[in-house]
Amino acid sequence: MTAVGVLVPVHDQAAFLPRALEGLLAQDVADWTALVLDDGSPDPEAVAAVVAAAADPRVRRVRWPANRGLGATLNAGLDDTDAPVVAYLPADDVWSPGHLAALLDCLAEPGVVLARSGLTEPAGTPYEQLVQVAHARTPDRWTERAELETDDLDRLMWRRLRARGPAADTGRTTCTWTRHPGQRSRAIRESSDGGLNVFRSRYRVRQPLRFASTDSGFVDEVARYARFRDRAYPASDDGLDVLLAGELAFNPERVLALAERGHRLTGLWTADGLGDSTVGPLPFGHVPDVDRDRWRAAVRADPPDVVWAQLNWRAVPFAHAVRSAVPDLPFVWTFKEAPQRTIARGEWPLLADLVAGADACLLATEEERDWFALALRGRVDPARLGVLDGDLPKRDWLVAPLSPKLSDRDGRPHTVVVGRPAGLDLDWVLALAHRGVHTHLYGQVRAPGPKGSWTGWLDAARAAAPSFVHVHPAVGPEDWVRELSRYDAGWLHRFRSGNGGDLRRASWDDLNSPARLPVLLAAGLPLLQPANPGSVVSVERVLRRDGTGLFYATADDVAGALAGELAGRRGRAAALTVREQHTFDAHADRLVALFRSLL
Repeated sequence: MTAVGVLVPVHDQAAFLPRALEGLLAQDVADWTALVLDDGSPDPEAVAAVVAAAADPRVRRVRWPANRGLGATLNAGLDDTDAPVVAYLPADDVWSPGHLAALLDCLAEPGVVLARSGLTEPAGTPYEQLVQVAHARTPDRWTERAELETDDLDRLMWRRLRARGPAADTGRTTCTWTRHPGQRSRAIRESSDGGLNVFRSRYRVRQPLRFASTDSGFVDEVARYARFRDRAYPASDDGLDVLLAGELAFNPERVLALAERGHRLTGLWTADGLGDSTVGPLPFGHVPDVDRDRWRAAVRADPPDVVWAQLNWRAVPFAHAVRSAVPDLPFVWTFKEAPQRTIARGEWPLLADLVAGADACLLATEEERDWFALALRGRVDPARLGVLDGDLPKRDWLVAPLSPKLSDRDGRPHTVVVGRPAGLDLDWVLALAHRGVHTHLYGQVRAPGPKGSWTGWLDAARAAAPSFVHVHPAVGPEDWVRELSRYDAGWLHRFRSGNGGDLRRASWDDLNSPARLPVLLAAGLPLLQPANPGSVVSVERVLRRDGTGLFYATADDVAGALAGELAGRRGRAAALTVREQHTFDAHADRLVALFRSLL
């Protein structure tokens, strides 16, 4: 038996592995064995070559073909070593020569279970990184993927070890935690352009996840999508074969409305998505994936009846690549947002090609359709441009009881923000509080750009008006109706349009249909929307048409509109009347008819 079992997890990090093993071989302590745990790396030959080049019998490789996750990988290592001390060396990190000796000195102290060293560059997390830690062998095991995936190593293991005895610090900096885009933790954290679907795509996770990010919150896809996974969707004899290409954004289960109608779906997903932009393998099943490593050959060998590519600006390059690879297949492009972002990224030529070259193109709003008709005049036939919000939810989520209103209990209006509080700030929220208006915020995410703008004012708002500013965890579609129907109105984006009626000057907010619109309507809520007289604003037109808007310019306007809503509930009645039209199911037959017209 050796003194230390060193676990070296690796997935797609073979380029870093020689550096890690060099630091291991340079340790002052020689009484160790190391297991290089290859968790389904796409380049197993490279990993094997690095281990062979180490030419040390103390270093052994263990591999399995499919990625099982960090927890299962480390547990396999714990089961394969009987050393009394376990240390961790991720393939992309580095030990200095005195690292193991310093950790063993700490663990020699009576009762100490866990020892940690300092990092050359602080990780900025409240928990220790793997590379810092060695611990006494215990019966404890790492939490595995079926139970939870998270970047929080306290939840995955350290908390259990600390419950067995004290931790000690070496007082020395003897290891390097390497910050780079391929880190597992960055794939999980929204602040690093990660998130659930970035994680799913990178590690090709086939099962629904229970997922927690320290930047956002907890998502239980197992419970959320059980109702869909357990259903049968038999294909009809005249059903279409539809290839979904790109990403599915917030409401991916909407595509099952096509499966319910007997059509067969397969998925081909971008590898350059956002954390909240759903890609496969889809967590609700029933949509097998095309092999993304050989998708061109696979699609040509078994062509679908129609390619339905979608959705937001991040999917544009991949959708364009698919269109270019299979130009002879019927191709429908659904685009939601935002042409302005695509222009800023230098990808407008790709988007213009998609809109002009697709057999049909569906835009989120009438205004967005007309904007593209102007922007591509002479290149696109306006008759091939249609309107369908590409991110509508499934009707199933509407089947739930409404909850009693909070305002019926305290007489004060309660408003709700779902997602980023677009346009809200400290002065505005406090102005509402001074007028007796409650603001409830759900699902705030620490992320760069507009999505994380709340971090600059929310704490101050809660301190100044603790009785009127409330923060809640994210609410999933299974709870939209029950949870959100307690409120009196929901906030859409607060912005001032400057287009003056000229569609050519329209901004993203002017053209967009916010993803929160159908969510709030599902709960029977009227929508708070700035009045923009004289400007072209898509969502304002829809709210006025349906009678579901509460329009304002000032905080006094908001308070007055809410008082009227509490007195008559006309906005609530209108929202409940139109909410089904804001589900994908209401438009699925129209979409299928479009597909058939192209065959």
